[in-house]
Amino acid sequence: MRIPPRPPTWHESCSDRGVLDEMLRHAQNPGFRAYVRRANEAYWTWDEVRSHQPPSGVTLKAVWLAIKMARLAATTYPTEFNDTKGQQFWFGVHSWMMHSLHEIDMDLGGTIGGLSPEPGAPERERYLIRSLMEEAIASSQIEGAVVTRSEAKEMLKTGRKPRTRDEQMVLNNYRTISWLRDQKNEPLSKSLLFEIHRRITEDTLDNPSAAGRFRVPSERVRVIDERDNEIIHDPPAAQELDDRFAKLCAFANDAKASEPFLHPVIRAIILHFWLAYDHPFVDGNGRTARALFYWYMLRSGYWLFEFLSISRIVAKAPAQYVRAFLNTETDEADLTYFILFNLRIVQRARKELQDYLESQRTRNAELTGLLRAHPNLNHRQRALLTHAIRHQTALYSIESHRSSHGVTYETSRTDLADMAERGLLLEHKIERRLHYAVPADLPELLRGNPKRTRARRRR
Repeated sequence: MRIPPRPPTWHESCSDRGVLDEMLRHAQNPGFRAYVRRANEAYWTWDEVRSHQPPSGVTLKAVWLAIKMARLAATTYPTEFNDTKGQQFWFGVHSWMMHSLHEIDMDLGGTIGGLSPEPGAPERERYLIRSLMEEAIASSQIEGAVVTRSEAKEMLKTGRKPRTRDEQMVLNNYRTISWLRDQKNEPLSKSLLFEIHRRITEDTLDNPSAAGRFRVPSERVRVIDERDNEIIHDPPAAQELDDRFAKLCAFANDAKASEPFLHPVIRAIILHFWLAYDHPFVDGNGRTARALFYWYMLRSGYWLFEFLSISRIVAKAPAQYVRAFLNTETDEADLTYFILFNLRIVQRARKELQDYLESQRTRNAELTGLLRAHPNLNHRQRALLTHAIRHQTALYSIESHRSSHGVTYETSRTDLADMAERGLLLEHKIERRLHYAVPADLPELLRGNPKRTRARRRR
């Protein structure tokens, strides 16, 4: 990972009389002003500014000074914590940021696609379990877990024990984010954070005693790019962690009393950055920071956030995720880079959820006609058959069905036995355990009537 080059600081640029005079000479030039406006709308980094040709006759330093002046002239917010050099982290208000926050408020705190906020609603539970699995798998992959999505889902659905430490990471993430749903009304405390870390790192640390506690001075931690062994982050000393975490707790718990008002989504993103920056644990900091972000979004009333897999999108471009941290660190503690990156991720996850729900509505409408001949099927059976039509080679077990729908073993067994009796699944044993396969002509069976289906099975 190439660390972004450090741009000229505000103080350096203003102290250079030649740069300041050059910027002032071009300040009224329409091309110059358009360039600066475009740079700030996209919130270019210094590296990006260097890759875009500035207006003729203008140096990079002069145009960068104009960009920084425009950013600082807008509304800016200082935060409650500093970097290791004592510089206070801050961020600026951005037009796209406000638009994005409005859309998030409208969708993720309200309703979307007909999903019900009431626990126990069938479609809610089905989508929820799907998203929790996706988040658990992707968050582990970001941290280096070598496990395929299909293998990890098979483990989570069947309930089998993890075979590797990477699979254990996935299982830990799944259990932790499921558990966090019930902790959303708890204030952030050291005991809560330590419990999150304990759960998320269970049986995955080289030193098991490091779980659920801050690192100590003898445990030097640095973030290193494994490809070239370059240090990309040197976190605060262990001796500072207690004081820094006390400030982080106050930031998370006293939101209503703080002035000026800080949007809860922005606060959640800052908490994510803050914990990852402080790197208080020997290992598992990234997973814990993303879990903290998830917890705070639920705590702030964004109940639909349960259905979004943020990590799945981040995992597609992990280098951009790391670069969002580095851009903030190298450009005078400007958190705007990290905030805008995370808002884009949330927006993509929100759009994917909308698209997924729309495709499900279309597919369900098509399947309604096929399932109409079987009015006695319950919603779990209908969901399984919907999946089976699209996955002809799938195998189902009592445990996988139970895990997918959050029901008891007996309910799961009854569902599958009933479908086998109807001839809609084929029952057989693998290593003394019942499994259910998909008949090759399942769509045709669904188009027929149940009496003919049962007769066909008896033959």
